[in-house]
Amino acid sequence: MSHHEVRPAELDIRDISCDAGGRRVVSGVSLSAAPGEVVGVVGPNGAGKSTLLRAAYRQLRPTEGQVLLDGADVFRIPRRMLARRLAALPQEAPAEFELTAHDVAAMGRAPHRRRIGGDRLGDERIVTVSLEMVEMAEMAHRPFAQLSGGEKQRVLIARALVQEPGMLVLDEPTNHLDMRHQFDVLALVRRLNVTTLAALHDLNLAARFCDRICLLAAGEVMALGTPGEVFTESLLSEVYGVPAEIGTHPRTGAPTVLFGN
Repeated sequence: MSHHEVRPAELDIRDISCDAGGRRVVSGVSLSAAPGEVVGVVGPNGAGKSTLLRAAYRQLRPTEGQVLLDGADVFRIPRRMLARRLAALPQEAPAEFELTAHDVAAMGRAPHRRRIGGDRLGDERIVTVSLEMVEMAEMAHRPFAQLSGGEKQRVLIARALVQEPGMLVLDEPTNHLDMRHQFDVLALVRRLNVTTLAALHDLNLAARFCDRICLLAAGEVMALGTPGEVFTESLLSEVYGVPAEIGTHPRTGAPTVLFGN
C-alpha cells in the first residue's frame, strides 16, 4: 500500500462549541494533533465525544470556533478535496446497500478517481491490501448486509484506509469488535503513518495505543496530555463517578485502569 507516501495531516481544533437539540454539547474545546500522532478522546457517555468528532470530520458545523486541517478550515475545503485528506468512521453504519464487502471498501477510492478510466488496477490493489489489513479479504465477495456487526466494522475501517488519508477520525472504532480485533485494529492504526483522532470507550486500549488523551466531561476538556498524565485516580474517579485504581502494565509500561470499590 502506498501509505508511506501519504503525508500525515496536522489537526488543530480551536475553541469549538457545538449545539445540538437546543443545548450546548461541546463547550470551548481546543485540541491539536501533530502529524502522525494518535490522540484518543475519552469520557463518560454524554460527554460530547461523538459531537466533537462530527465537527472534526465536517458532519456538524460548530457554533463557535474552527477546525483546521493543515491550516485550512475544514468547512471551506471542497468536499472531494477533503475526502482525499480525511477519512472518517462514523458511529452510525451506512444503510444496507446490496453491495459486497469489496464494493463497500472500494467506495473509499471515489475521491481519487479521475472522470474516465483512472488507475483501476492501482485502485483495485489498494482495496485488496486494505481488506487484507483488517482480515476481510476472504470475505470480499460476501454481501455487506449479511456480515456480522464486527465484520462490517472491519470493512468500514478498510474503506477509510482505501482513501489513503492523512487524517483518520474514528468514532468508537472498536465497537462491535471482539477482543482480538479491537487490539488488531488499534495496532494497525498505530502502525500507519496517519494522524488519528479516535473516540475510545476502553481506557486501557486508549492508554496502550494513544500518544495523547483528551478527557471530556459534560462537553468540556477536563485534562489533555499523555495517558500517564491524564489517567490519575482522582481525575477518573471524579469524572466517571466510580473509584478508579491505576496500575502499570507489566509488559508495555502503559497505565492500567480498574474501576470499582
